[in-house]
Amino acid sequence: MIVKVCGITTVEDALMSVEAGADALGFNFYPKSPRYVTPEVARQIADEVPPGILRVGVFVNESPEFVLDVARLADLDVVQLHGGACPSGTRVWRAKNAGPDFDPAEVEGDAVPEAFVLDSPAPGTYGGTGVPFDWTRIPALTRNIVLAGGLDGSNVADAIRVARPWGVDACSRLERAPGRKDPAKVAAFVAAARSVETT
Repeated sequence: MIVKVCGITTVEDALMSVEAGADALGFNFYPKSPRYVTPEVARQIADEVPPGILRVGVFVNESPEFVLDVARLADLDVVQLHGGACPSGTRVWRAKNAGPDFDPAEVEGDAVPEAFVLDSPAPGTYGGTGVPFDWTRIPALTRNIVLAGGLDGSNVADAIRVARPWGVDACSRLERAPGRKDPAKVAAFVAAARSVETT
């Protein structure tokens, strides 16, 4: 199972997250986010990360051309899209709000993304709300699901047991300030996620 720590803004937080056991790091390229980083900064951080750690870029309503340009510049492995068309030639995770209007058919019928990030619905925001959703609403899906939205060390194990995801993703609940991670919270999140077998 993939354990992703999102909203990385410094080399220190990236290395600390990897040391805690995360195998994916998220870099936010949405300028309105308090966790925004430039492609140049993301590349500087990524260059310090050990091989084998997934570098995921988060994009909001950007063109495929822009996404691919940033992916090359920042040396990303995966692009996570909140809106916008899917670019070709790279691994894509598509974000979906898992609110009352969530339609599983949209996930099952979209063959392009490698995975779908199911997050808490929040008007005007794109992740990082710190609010969990009702995991029991997620039906059995054949596609890879990355569970997000209000996860931390206190609830991620329960979320995994209920939803049986392919991966989990946390951001704001692991912070001591917007864009800066708390080592104890990151360690607790990763340890709790790893404690659950999903075979």
